[in-house]
Amino acid sequence: MKAQRGFTLVEIAIVLVIIGLLLGGILKGQELINSARVRNLADTATGIQAAYYGFIDRYRRVPGDWNATGATQAIGVTINDGGNDNGQIDNGTGTVDWTEPNAMWVQMAAAGFIQGSYGGGTAAPTNDNGLAPLNAFNNVMALGRTDDFASAPSARLHLVIGRGIPVDVMRELDLKVDDGLPNSGDLRATVTSSALFGTIAEQDTTCVDTGQTPNIWDIRQDAQSCNAAYIF
Repeated sequence: MKAQRGFTLVEIAIVLVIIGLLLGGILKGQELINSARVRNLADTATGIQAAYYGFIDRYRRVPGDWNATGATQAIGVTINDGGNDNGQIDNGTGTVDWTEPNAMWVQMAAAGFIQGSYGGGTAAPTNDNGLAPLNAFNNVMALGRTDDFASAPSARLHLVIGRGIPVDVMRELDLKVDDGLPNSGDLRATVTSSALFGTIAEQDTTCVDTGQTPNIWDIRQDAQSCNAAYIF
């Protein structure tokens, strides 16, 4: 009678070690990818803020608000998009006006403060029409003066980080650049509906745990389309 042969304890232990190493490598790789995305989001936000204020410091004009003729003469390249020179980026009330928010990217890029080539005009930016920069998750960013964020006492100038950010990445970003809480500080959760900028400035309803005091980013829900406003 032939003896049945199975795996020895040593063989099983070796297989378990190999599986553990593979799982550990996958998890570590995902952690490194998320860390890189957090750094990218943080660097992009602070870079745009620096570019905005750097433009004002050099030209004594607000990018996007500056009229196209004056911007063309000062920057030295033809610029077809500009605003009304009232000293701030206007984006409408009740109905969004994209003229100055779009012109801002055109003027800052033409002056060399940001990279890219942008189309300007009055249409809302999308992921593929080239009117505004995209975040690390390939979603539109926007800069304007609205109250489309948590605990907003009034409209404030801010950068919409952009949708499509997993809640765990958003929490890490908040910890990196601010206080880690969605309803306070310089980085705040966007609204979930009725934003002036539309869905560009909104996020999933499960991103924030409103049952906690203070509210927290709700990593238990594993929301995949969170968003935030970086207040200047």
